[in-house]
Amino acid sequence: MDLLPKEYVMFGTQDLLLFIVSGLLLNMTPGPDSLLIMARSASQGWRAGSAAALGIGAGTCIHILAAALGLSAILATSTWAFTLVKFIGAAYLLYVGVALLLSKRKPGAAEAPVHLPGLSYRRIFVQGFFSNVLNPKVALFFLAFVPQFIAPEAPDKALAFILLGAIFNLNGMLWCHFLALSSAFASRKLKASAVIGHWLNRTVGLVFVSFGIKLALSDRS
Repeated sequence: MDLLPKEYVMFGTQDLLLFIVSGLLLNMTPGPDSLLIMARSASQGWRAGSAAALGIGAGTCIHILAAALGLSAILATSTWAFTLVKFIGAAYLLYVGVALLLSKRKPGAAEAPVHLPGLSYRRIFVQGFFSNVLNPKVALFFLAFVPQFIAPEAPDKALAFILLGAIFNLNGMLWCHFLALSSAFASRKLKASAVIGHWLNRTVGLVFVSFGIKLALSDRS
């Protein structure tokens, strides 16, 4: 006979293993955050990719706390608030993409496959933070996904939400740092010519622009 109900033992959560596996698979889905980490790692090394990943993780923390406190519900119910945040986030993604499209080819025999303008780790962290926190779809994702794994009888649903969000973010950081390390390693092994690096810049830029346009045209569904 159990001394404590299941929801107390699991801190108000349910199907925790399923949540962990699902969260890991969702973190592995390609998106602008993953692309930013890979591009920074390929251009400036794994530490730059790690800085971007940590910034993205910090942005995720904001989304988790906002959802736990009910602030994300505003984005789900207010068309005005959702549209405002959506266009700010889309403008930021377009800015990053256009900057890559307008970057000039550097002379030299070889360079990293993707060459982003060099930034300090602090600025890369901020770049990762804003690329994540200005995407209202992330907020709505937490609002829709996480509550499915909170037990109806949970004594403190906000605390259970934060716990699940922290687990999701930890999974995400593990995957993001794997991306940073693997992208930096691949960049060292594959020394692309300046011409190839130049056109890869254009390709990555176009992908960021497409993400920005997709976000701008998206709705709350």
